[in-house]
Amino acid sequence: MSRTIHCTKLGIDAEGLDFAPWPGPLGQRIYAEISRRAWQQWLAHQTTLINEYRLNPLDPKARKYLGEQMEKFLFGGDFDHAAGFTPPNLES
Repeated sequence: MSRTIHCTKLGIDAEGLDFAPWPGPLGQRIYAEISRRAWQQWLAHQTTLINEYRLNPLDPKARKYLGEQMEKFLFGGDFDHAAGFTPPNLES
């Protein structure tokens, strides 16, 4: 059964995640405040960062960087955009 939360990222009431996707307090905050839709947006952005910057998710430095970017992306902040990358227009 799905649960509804008020998504901090999107500013709307939406379906929440089934579990905390990240360890620790940040994961619990994501679980409580971020919708499935916003999480999917982060996963797409994370994939772009990994590909464009050739990050190895197993590298502790890369994981730290991605964690910082995730928090900025989901909760507001100046997150990185891959240089030269133009996302497709999915709304048309």
